[in-house]
Parts: sequence; C-alpha cells; structure tokens
Amino acid sequence: MIGRVKGLHTQKRMRAAMNEIRIFTIGFTQKTAEQFFTVIMDAGVRRILDVRLNNSSQLAGFARCQDLPYFLKTICGIDYVHRPDLAPTKEILEAFKKQKGEWAVYERDFRHLISQRAIHKLMADELRNGDCLLCSEPTPEHCHRRLVAEHLKSKLGRIEICHL
Repeated sequence: MIGRVKGLHTQKRMRAAMNEIRIFTIGFTQKTAEQFFTVIMDAGVRRILDVRLNNSSQLAGFARCQDLPYFLKTICGIDYVHRPDLAPTKEILEAFKKQKGEWAVYERDFRHLISQRAIHKLMADELRNGDCLLCSEPTPEHCHRRLVAEHLKSKLGRIEICHL
C-alpha cells in the first residue's frame, strides 16, 4: 500500500512538472539585431509578448512595432503580440523616467496596477510555454517585465522564468 501511495505522489509531481511552463524576458537595448534574434532563437522562444507602452519610437530601431513582427516571423518563425495591458500607465512611466523617480515607488505603483488589472486572470489561458516578455531595458532588475513575470508566477504558480 505504501508503495502505491508513493507512486501516486510521484505521478502527481510529474504531471505538475509537465504543466509548468517556461517564460522568458528580454530587453532589446544594448543588443545588436544579430545578438537579439540569436538569443531568442537559441533559447527556444515561440512568441514575443511586447509589454512596452510605447513601441513605435524611432529610437527602438529594429524593435519598432512596424518592423519587429516581420523580423520575428521571417528570421525566427516567432509570433508577435503587443500587450499594452502588461505595461505601466503613462503617469507611472513618466514619474519614474522623466521625473527621475525612485525605483521602489515605481515598483510599488506598478505592482498595485497589475494587481488591479488582474493580469494573471487575463493571461491564465493565454500564456504559453516559450512566451517571452519584451521591453527595452537591457537587464530585468529595474524593468517592469520582471515584475510582470514574477506576478504571473506568484498567482499562477506553474511558471519558470528565464531572463535572457
């Protein structure tokens, strides 16, 4: 009997692990187009979720919304979706960037916003293995894409996060 119970627990753990999905995050600044596309292809990214509020600036270079979907599909066979509902509001973003606000305040305000928006409910059925949250920041430490990924993991509990 004990062996059977152990076997059932092992099967449950295996099923839970099989349900876990891996999501990625990446920022495009400080990367060449070659570096960016190579990194996401090598990682196994299947779809880019663009979590930028403003994704059409000429400063975005190869990552402009007018160009990026084409490049992703043609070069990598990767799908593209713009998700401004996973981005900060203009007010939160400007308080941090333009008014040189503190990261702790930005993080607090953004975490409150994504909780209010219940992004985990919006994404529960949409999030797929191999999705990658795209933003501009070169590293995740001070970027909202990390906060989105952590929020989804804390609420959905079946996510492995890999920052590229």
